[in-house]
Amino acid sequence: MLIRKSRRKIFSVAALVLVICFTFLSVRSFGQTIMTSAPQLLTDPFLQLPTETSVRVVWFTEFAGVNHTVTYGENLKQTAKANITKLTRTREDQESKVANQTKDGEIYQKPVQRDIWRHEAEVTGLTPGVRVNYRVTSVREDNESVSSDIFTLAATPKLNTPLKILLTSDHQLKPMTSANLQKVVETVGRVDGVWFAGDLVNVSDRASEWFDDNGGALFPGLQGRAKYEMTHDGVKTIYTGGQIIQHAPMFTCIGNHEVMGRFARMGSLNDEFDDTLPRVVAQKIYQDNLIDNSFNTNTYEEIFSLPKSKEGGKRYYAVSFGDVRLVVLYATNMWRTPSLNGKHKGRYREAEKDLNNPENWGYGQVIYEPIAKGSKQYNWLEAELNSPEFQQAKYKVVMFHHPPHTLGDNIVPAYTEPVQIIERDDNNIKAVRYEYPKDADYIIRDVVPILEAANVQLVFYGHSHLWNRFVSPSGMHFLETSNVGNTYGAAWGDRKREVPIGYQEDYVKVGDPNGLEPIVPTISPLLGEDGKPMPYIASNDITVFSIFDTGAGTISSYRFDTRKPDSEVLKFDEFKLK
Repeated sequence: MLIRKSRRKIFSVAALVLVICFTFLSVRSFGQTIMTSAPQLLTDPFLQLPTETSVRVVWFTEFAGVNHTVTYGENLKQTAKANITKLTRTREDQESKVANQTKDGEIYQKPVQRDIWRHEAEVTGLTPGVRVNYRVTSVREDNESVSSDIFTLAATPKLNTPLKILLTSDHQLKPMTSANLQKVVETVGRVDGVWFAGDLVNVSDRASEWFDDNGGALFPGLQGRAKYEMTHDGVKTIYTGGQIIQHAPMFTCIGNHEVMGRFARMGSLNDEFDDTLPRVVAQKIYQDNLIDNSFNTNTYEEIFSLPKSKEGGKRYYAVSFGDVRLVVLYATNMWRTPSLNGKHKGRYREAEKDLNNPENWGYGQVIYEPIAKGSKQYNWLEAELNSPEFQQAKYKVVMFHHPPHTLGDNIVPAYTEPVQIIERDDNNIKAVRYEYPKDADYIIRDVVPILEAANVQLVFYGHSHLWNRFVSPSGMHFLETSNVGNTYGAAWGDRKREVPIGYQEDYVKVGDPNGLEPIVPTISPLLGEDGKPMPYIASNDITVFSIFDTGAGTISSYRFDTRKPDSEVLKFDEFKLK
């Protein structure tokens, strides 16, 4: 009897150990999902590339699976099978905030591949103007399946269809983003489309920033699956984001945070992001494999299905959506610190420790895609502005990331190729610095004039994490509505930009460096300390979003004060496109 009890006890302990080990292995091993008791979708489905009779449905899992489908239509009787691709560069590292990753016990000590599969099915046979239900299902290798909730999809809208389009940018896992997106849905209901002016995440190859960061990953916020907690005056509020892109196609552009630097050369993904080289420099140093040895947008391009141009692929393109012709440009550069302390590779000078190591230089604010007059992108843009699709559109809108007009800091220096100046003492390099001639600003000198000539009504952009807008003498509107999560302030009043002293150019410390006066909100502007209306919103408590109503031709901007979770969303500005 004693022997049996001992054996039974040993068996029970062994079984418990096996269960614990199996449970541990089944959840995650070095960040890779091996098996779970029930399969899960990494994202809800979202919509891409609508046409007159079809739309793409995209979702992600952490298993390859054996079958992935969309069922749709009446009683979900129709089926579309998905194509499967694996993301090639999604990784986690010591800066990831995912699963049980903590400062005291990291799962990831260095960049580690994270296996993620993308599923895309084309739903066809749609009738313009008619919404249909759909649901996605993924079947794992062990034949266990998981399905999404039921959502709605539609073909691209017909002409004269009134639409509500969300204008947003610069989410970057920032604190107010989930609140912002939740208030979009609570205020205007379901939108018909999303235009995203870049900087979706911080580090494009860090998988958790897209899918499941413990804070505010991109997809959970846009799909109403976030759980972001904010506390004010001891009151905790959890914001879930908004169920938006399950029902509405999203068109994006590349911001500086969608670009990664040299591949797998550094010890962290943050350092890799910062490790960009101009293509011409990479060619001299490495001779080949310029994408891996300079900069790339691989993960961004693998995640999204976007319209393509022959010249620029997904990086710059044009699309018709209802009464709107949307032109999307690749206009962004590498953000470098304006500091002159010589410790970092900056906008205006190289780090002193690297003066004799050109391979480690930052080369100033590297412009990723040429857009000056005569470049391939400029020539494409010129042809697009002269196309029948563009000229016949009721509304002509151009979207890119870098601001042509702003009160933010990121507009200085000029958007032009850095002019490198190497200062020597005999044969020794004493300093490497960069000038940016103001009269060579490609956006102001080359791009804006042809947009004005083509009667573009709206130029939409982000980058500076604030809300402000401008109007040119010809009546072209400029809108920056990127204060969704945090801000770095506005150069207005007593607050001045950090600009270099003793350099060739006289950089503007306050106001718009390119000469336009900001427009004071038309309905309910915030008041400054002097009691006067402010022409901007730059707040770490108040979040802003904008809605383009194509039926009325208006763009309305709303604000919500996260310090007062029970307060109403307030429309504070509205203007009409001519």
